[in-house]
Amino acid sequence: MNENRAWLIDASIYIFRAWFSLPDRWHTQKGQPVHAVYGYTKFLLDFIEEAGNTFWGGAAFDESLGSNYRNDIYAAYKSSRELPDDDLAFQLKACREMTERLGLVCYGGPRYEADDYLASLAHVCHENKISVTVVTRDKDLGQILQSPQDYWWDYAQGERLDSVTFERKFGVKPHQFADYLALVGDPVDDIPGVPGIGAKTAARLLQSFSDLDALAKGLGRVQELDIRGAAKVKQRLQENWSQVLLARQLTGLEAHIPKVTEIPHFTFTRKGAQAALDYLCDLNLTGPLTRRCQKLVQELPVE
Repeated sequence: MNENRAWLIDASIYIFRAWFSLPDRWHTQKGQPVHAVYGYTKFLLDFIEEAGNTFWGGAAFDESLGSNYRNDIYAAYKSSRELPDDDLAFQLKACREMTERLGLVCYGGPRYEADDYLASLAHVCHENKISVTVVTRDKDLGQILQSPQDYWWDYAQGERLDSVTFERKFGVKPHQFADYLALVGDPVDDIPGVPGIGAKTAARLLQSFSDLDALAKGLGRVQELDIRGAAKVKQRLQENWSQVLLARQLTGLEAHIPKVTEIPHFTFTRKGAQAALDYLCDLNLTGPLTRRCQKLVQELPVE
């Protein structure tokens, strides 16, 4: 086990990746689709094999669509997203069940998003001088990179970013990313940005002003920047500043969720492999994945 690193898994994003990318060819005996469970379980087993059978870490799930605390601040937050239909809801629940059976500690609830749970876990890790690797495809989670040893890792695509390469890709430092999103907006989450301010302009503003507070104090100097249409940018910021401040309440991550105070520990055991195998059989997911779990049951030591 790497005593100085924790692996924090953004589970929902990989469930949805499997849901959208795999064909609907696996079904329970009752006819319910389980292709997302198949793809997600394969991802988990691949990840555990690479990370090692013992490590610090856990998995977080999005279970707060429409009930998140951000909806109290801005009712339209993620309003364009539809609630999961019965087939997807079944698979989301099944994927969490599979994660728990494998032995990973799971987080999720009605008030906070997966990102918030991961940010809170990262906060606990940093307090204990443990570096983190957040396993995700969501650029928003770049915000948790605090040290040179922290990584944002899209396991499925093989893309790994540290704070330096994250800044190189997006033009802002990880701790500035919430401010960046407040300026450009985030249509995926229905967060409005400042009209006419795109990615390059927002990055240039935050390269000149460390954060939104500094930008607010220095608005008078925006028109002096080497930005195309700088005077117009200043005007747009002035006209939409209250919207920027609202958006900033939505784009930041909550890193102090109550009761998230410990770093979970994972050990892959024969019991966990057997529990996963049993659940695969319950879901009628036979084939290569089942045989893989059968082999793991034989190979893993008795705890």
